[in-house]
Amino acid sequence: MRGESVPISTVTIDSRKAGEKALFVAVQGENAHGASYASAALEQGCAAILTDEAGAAILRSAHPVAQYSTLVCEDPRALAGFAANLVYGEPSREIPLVGVTGTNGKTSVTTMCARTLQALGESTGIVGTNGTFLAWAGGREEKIPTERTTPEAADVHALLRHMVEEGMTSAALEVSSHAMVLHRVAGVSFDVAVFTNLSQDHLDFHKDMEDYFEAKASLFTPEHAKRGIVCVDDEWGRRLAKLATIPVTTYSVHGHDADFTVGEITRGEYGTVFVVQPSEGAPFTLESALPGTHYVANTLAVALVLRALGFEGGKVRKALAAAGTVPGRMERVGESDACPRVVVDYSHTPDALEHALETLHTLENVGEIVTVFGAGGHRDALKRPLMGEVAARLSDRVFVTDDNPRDEEPALIRQDVLAGIPEGSRARVENVGDRAEAIARAIGEAKINDVVLIAGKGAESGQVLADRTIDFDDRVHARDALRTWAKRNATWMMKEEHDA
Repeated sequence: MRGESVPISTVTIDSRKAGEKALFVAVQGENAHGASYASAALEQGCAAILTDEAGAAILRSAHPVAQYSTLVCEDPRALAGFAANLVYGEPSREIPLVGVTGTNGKTSVTTMCARTLQALGESTGIVGTNGTFLAWAGGREEKIPTERTTPEAADVHALLRHMVEEGMTSAALEVSSHAMVLHRVAGVSFDVAVFTNLSQDHLDFHKDMEDYFEAKASLFTPEHAKRGIVCVDDEWGRRLAKLATIPVTTYSVHGHDADFTVGEITRGEYGTVFVVQPSEGAPFTLESALPGTHYVANTLAVALVLRALGFEGGKVRKALAAAGTVPGRMERVGESDACPRVVVDYSHTPDALEHALETLHTLENVGEIVTVFGAGGHRDALKRPLMGEVAARLSDRVFVTDDNPRDEEPALIRQDVLAGIPEGSRARVENVGDRAEAIARAIGEAKINDVVLIAGKGAESGQVLADRTIDFDDRVHARDALRTWAKRNATWMMKEEHDA
């Protein structure tokens, strides 16, 4: 590294974004080392490069006369977040920050938390699966495109700085297990860390469930967070509550010993009202805007987050009940009682799919349960037959279709799913690769009291194929199918009314 100081104003792991006064972090990628792309960064005026010994060798070979500063360390990815934190002025220390981890519920908890704060007159940021949003008090919103559940570390700190400058008074981030292993939240200071649950997923990335758990648990240390909120309804949560090295508040929906437990649950037309009993103090009532005990758990988690941030009382409970819906999470599509009920949900693990289907069985006046789902390509393949088994066990009719096949052969993914469905299953199962056709048939052939679950993609607006991403929103296709259903059935419905 040259002896003189070098002014740095941005940090990036993407050579295409490494302009003037940028620190380009060149790391080993899946197919090539980032240092191989340094020429593009240097042409744009990149001021310095942070890399490892392998990257430095590539740089010396390609650029023997250095016109930039080079910083060499053993693991540049691990230091990228700390560098960005300094460059962007430690933004995570300027606003209350919530980090949510777990297999299921991350998007729900972060979104519900931010929407409730917005309803309380706060301006909040959200970073996660559905993208990055700035939500101002009063309702104005801005969406910032981001590619991952948790962006790269340099981008996280840049987003947090942007949020501070735009007047956000808090932010909620989904923290994936990948993010912890790949240091994407390095240098981020969370006021509250939340653990929702752990079930099989991402075993294409983690060697086993223990490795998966350790990645999640590493968020609950003083290096990352000041306090934790942990659901103890599974063994992983109970272990985490004991292992965490920060103060932890525990909660349970299913009767486990915890600081806050759920008592009486009353199901409404679609949502749920439930009583919470603290280990100390008087019980209080909360309302979930979405059905199912998993949303009871999510709603309680949000209430405890808000409590930790200094928001509690009747006003908070009212705001949570009104703002507690999440796009693509048990989302009703069409509200007419004159059509089949259609629900779009992001459930893409065996556990989440089981929760969703069990919840639909509790609705009133249910005819048949019809499920449309698939599995993503280049994601944990071991969960595919498990999802097939769940769908066939809890549905009357199943359409196995394509999810985001990516560059895997879609038909083989569907075969993996179908392999989990036992012979003699009571469910009528069909293999329909075209997702639009599967949705159209599932709704078009449903009876008025049937419930159709379209699972796996939630609020996603695209379908990832081998060579392209096409526009595809399950909710749009479901609305189209419902309109077709209503037109087709209008004649006999009018006759039924006339005869009555």
